[in-house]
Amino acid sequence: MEALIISDKSISWIDLSYLFSSQGSLRLSQIAKKSIKKSNDALKAVIRSGDLVYGVNTGFGKLSSVSIQKSDIKQLQLNLVRSHASGLGKPFDNGIVRVIMVLKILTWAKGFSGVRPKLVQHMIGMFNNGILPVIPSLGSVGASGDLAPLSHLACGMIGESNVSYNGRIVSSKKALDKVKINPIELDAKEGLSLINGTQVSTAIGIRALFEAQNLLYSADIISALSVEASLSTREVFNPAIHRLKKHKGQNVSAKNLYSILNGSEIIKSHKDCNKVQDPYCMRCIPHIHGTSWDVFLNTEKTINNEINSISDNPLIFPNRTIRNSGHFHAEPIAQSLDSLSIAISEIGAISERRIHYIMKGADGNLPMFGAVNSGLESGFMIAHVTAASLASENKTLAHPSSVDSISTSGGQEDIVSMAPWAGRSCLKIIENVRRILAIEILVSGNINYRFHQKYSSSKSLKALMSLLKKSKVLSKKDRVFAKDIEKAEELIINNKIFSTVNKINKVSRV
Repeated sequence: MEALIISDKSISWIDLSYLFSSQGSLRLSQIAKKSIKKSNDALKAVIRSGDLVYGVNTGFGKLSSVSIQKSDIKQLQLNLVRSHASGLGKPFDNGIVRVIMVLKILTWAKGFSGVRPKLVQHMIGMFNNGILPVIPSLGSVGASGDLAPLSHLACGMIGESNVSYNGRIVSSKKALDKVKINPIELDAKEGLSLINGTQVSTAIGIRALFEAQNLLYSADIISALSVEASLSTREVFNPAIHRLKKHKGQNVSAKNLYSILNGSEIIKSHKDCNKVQDPYCMRCIPHIHGTSWDVFLNTEKTINNEINSISDNPLIFPNRTIRNSGHFHAEPIAQSLDSLSIAISEIGAISERRIHYIMKGADGNLPMFGAVNSGLESGFMIAHVTAASLASENKTLAHPSSVDSISTSGGQEDIVSMAPWAGRSCLKIIENVRRILAIEILVSGNINYRFHQKYSSSKSLKALMSLLKKSKVLSKKDRVFAKDIEKAEELIINNKIFSTVNKINKVSRV
């Protein structure tokens, strides 16, 4: 794999998503190198002038009125990262840590942080050698930077914490020794620049986008299988109908459903029944899935903007002007991830309703609970209960984190974003919805397998049914369904559902 070039060019979250599963390597462009050096030279000149600069020769936060002697500037930075390394909880996985490191380097490369080129190259050296600091997931309120988790990143660079290296957790000093890299000694502003910023919140947001996109693709496909299994109509998804509404996501979702269901003999077999309309959980799929796609698009825009922004403080301009800012505040990330949480939760909510509709017999068209020997067998009765429990849990998790705030740092940081919690709750919602969808595809796939064998699925769904059969999640008897749900979930995680259908029928996104 070619090295990722860190430059002045804008990149998207998609450009970084490979880091969740693979290491890769980094390299600075010449423009980035010049920008970093110019900013560092500007900071040095200001320090020589004797001017007070926040966090360079002053204390931090509420202690910013305390002047620091020139001889203590380096000790100030060391004390900062040591004292702020107060995170707790399960560490972030290596994929998120890799993204955090790249995001930090991207910010420095813009040339407004004042850090030495040596510091940037030190982090690149760690990254390229697979030395990844252990960063606890708890402890940030998403304002004044993700201070606690980023301090653990900094401690890894100075040789005072643990890192992940060659599949093991070892001391950072030991790992750095292995690759012949000395721990870095922090200079003026470098500790502050390391811990200021929204990199942790943004990295969680990128992971949420990565998983949510896969989920949204799968949701359109899985819902189509439920439409078929429940003998519902395809005609309500006709693009001509949906063009009357101007919501892009709705139109895309309707087009997906209409094309995926094209040619289904199962649906055609019920063409002349007396039912006038299907329930909302079938008829309004594009309206709900499409809205979630639209929210995804807005979140994507916000995350991409943050990736390509400066989130440091103070800012060192090339003309040696120092400007204080609040760019470390992660409110845009928090609000966008809150919105995504609501949107993905709704995907789970309508999926659970589709399962419920099939479980109660789809208006008399199917046996209760999808059981072949109803009464003797319970079918998917309790699988639906599991889906209901997850959908209900999401209603609490989807409460916006950004509407909460708590004053910290003696009141200096008096309104915070709670972006990291917005991101972590979003990831939990995605996990829950993925499992709800796994139950839905298990139910609808087995309905087709048990009761619709004499008719053919659409070409796209026939391929999907073959995948389910190959995965051994289809049966005609009661058995331990938990294992089947886990297998179905893996199909979603590994993008098998999307890739299988997309080969035959292009599945679009907004």
